[in-house]
Amino acid sequence: MTALTVPDADERGDLGAFVARVVRLDQMATVRLRASRGTVTAWASTPFDVLASRTVHGVLEPADVTVPAAGLLTALTVERAETVDPGAGGLWQGELPPDEGWTTVDDVPAAELEGLTERGLVLARENAGPLGPPASLLDQTVLTVTAGSGPPVRIPLRCLFALSGMGFLGDTGGDEAGSAVRVSATGSWMRLDARYGAVVRRRVTALPLLLA
Repeated sequence: MTALTVPDADERGDLGAFVARVVRLDQMATVRLRASRGTVTAWASTPFDVLASRTVHGVLEPADVTVPAAGLLTALTVERAETVDPGAGGLWQGELPPDEGWTTVDDVPAAELEGLTERGLVLARENAGPLGPPASLLDQTVLTVTAGSGPPVRIPLRCLFALSGMGFLGDTGGDEAGSAVRVSATGSWMRLDARYGAVVRRRVTALPLLLA
């Protein structure tokens, strides 16, 4: 039997909220759970072709499983036990980013990203077709972050939509802790760590088309 143990009730609630958002975006989604050094990280794909993740303190046996998101949500929100059976039998599509090799580029105010997201939503509504916004719009670079002499990290609109859709930014008002989003990168991946979770995507190499 698969066993997920998350001792802290608040962290169990946070993980449950994460999975609930995954299910809200895609009822047939799967979640990959991976344990490492006393933590468990949940990974999920989003409709924006961006990975979302949430890490809590806990133990997972076996240490790497993929489960149906709906079943995991039931285990976390109905059973509400310290140890639950998250299910089994899911199939993970695609690859995950590396655990190591990340370099922090900069911290960006969450309110700034929220503003860019709102402007992007306006453009998305104006340009939406039968299948939603075109990929060319979602791939537009809306923010470029640099650090020292390193190469710039270009953040596409789809990453901001994923942050917003997963509710990771939370309340952007005030100066409380968590009001900044950390941008980090490897040679081929970029990551945005917000207050309630992170989104990860392969880095965009095309020239940016900044929103006006």
